[in-house]
Amino acid sequence: MSNQSAGRETRPVGPRTPRSPEARQRQRDILHTATDTFAARGYNNASLAEIADRAGLTQAGVLHYFRSKALLLTSVLELRDQTDIEQLGRDRPRGLEFLRHLVDTALRNAEREGIVRLYTVLSAESVTDEHPAQAYFRDRYSGLRAFVTDALREASGLPADGTDGTDGADGTDGVEHAANAIIAVMDGLQVQWLLAPGSVDMAASTDLVITSLLATLAPPGPGGPCTGR
Repeated sequence: MSNQSAGRETRPVGPRTPRSPEARQRQRDILHTATDTFAARGYNNASLAEIADRAGLTQAGVLHYFRSKALLLTSVLELRDQTDIEQLGRDRPRGLEFLRHLVDTALRNAEREGIVRLYTVLSAESVTDEHPAQAYFRDRYSGLRAFVTDALREASGLPADGTDGTDGADGTDGVEHAANAIIAVMDGLQVQWLLAPGSVDMAASTDLVITSLLATLAPPGPGGPCTGR
């Protein structure tokens, strides 16, 4: 999900497109080095000099491909998104299948510590003033909330227009609250898992929360939906 520039503001310039296979490989190497560095140190504490040194290049060499540290960060995040899109497939699953996909994602994340650390560090850091990834994460959460809310409605057999009687006392949508809870649980589990991987089963905990929320949201009747791993 991209963030459109407003008004007359100039659009950010993207990374250069290398022509030779060697240059393309070098650009990929820089991206993977930056991914590891941002994951370990965050955006603010990671320097171009450190990334360049770890990649075996000068700072000018890194800037030749990515033009700025902020552009390097957004390129790293886009690479992460591309990985997730490839795993999701061409057609996004709906309803219960999408909720099962969330559980499967938590299971896969236990095998890709670097990506989990990158997301955890940068998403927390992005709340600071003028962080270059703030718009990215705001858009990402907005889109994810919409996807999870729709999936919960579909899996629970609730109307898509929100007229389902799940509103809280303040008039807010109970399904949206449930979607926020699922996202919060998944993000919180990642922090716990990074600190104590042997003590946290992210997939099992995610499955439990989704199953419990579906049972709460489902209209009265036998055989309410479950994620069923």
